[in-house]
Amino acid sequence: MKVVEKHNATRSLAEYAAEIQGGTVVVTDHGHPVAALVSLDNADLETVALSTNPEFMALIERSRAAARAEGGISAADMRKRVL
Repeated sequence: MKVVEKHNATRSLAEYAAEIQGGTVVVTDHGHPVAALVSLDNADLETVALSTNPEFMALIERSRAAARAEGGISAADMRKRVL
């Protein structure tokens, strides 16, 4: 992971992106993280769009909370129901 202070981040985005190589470049403002460039080796644009969508993430969290509170079904049981 590389950390760069915002006022020192004067190179092009392409140059920072070239440094990621499976890691992360974090931009800080007075030591506090404000942005990050991360590798997307195993993701597509849809995955990125959904994972940064607050409404979608709230839906996922509600589903997780319901599964914790009420229990859920295994993947094998779901396959039996669907197939």
